[in-house]
Amino acid sequence: MAGAAGEKGEDDLRARQESCCFTGHRPGKLPWRYDEADPRCLALKRSIADAVETAYEQGYRHFLCGMAQGCDLYFCECVLSLRQRCPDVTVEAAIPCPTQADTWPAGERRRYAHLVGECDLQTMVSQSYSPSCMQRRDRYMVDHASLLIAAFDGTAGGTRYTIQYAMQRGLAVVDIPIPAEV
Repeated sequence: MAGAAGEKGEDDLRARQESCCFTGHRPGKLPWRYDEADPRCLALKRSIADAVETAYEQGYRHFLCGMAQGCDLYFCECVLSLRQRCPDVTVEAAIPCPTQADTWPAGERRRYAHLVGECDLQTMVSQSYSPSCMQRRDRYMVDHASLLIAAFDGTAGGTRYTIQYAMQRGLAVVDIPIPAEV
């Protein structure tokens, strides 16, 4: 029996070593807000795609995404695009609660539903909304990865919290600055 537990621990460690998670700002903190045609947004999406590609080249095969509006959805789309070329890639939607997208605009809710449906795994971190469910989602992702890609502008909030938690847990952090201009 001790051997089985040891093997499970080794499998968990191996899975974590091959896993990458993501954090980034929602549209309200982005200079372009919801205008994804803005050149700064397009530049950020290219940077995220490049970071995902580099992570893949470094051996990361499993990608965890918190599925929030803005940078999380950009990340999810980049990983799903990579999966089309590299079928060994898996994508996990780490969903903080069942009502995450309920108040979003209709188009964003459809986008979210489509992306969650495309993910290989969906993990519901909390069964109902609570003031702490977003942080629980963030900790879940960090606890199941060894690399964090972060699109961050230095401001206080959930993205900063996730980066700090990842650093405390010893994860490598790839910082992608938010473009102020192109």
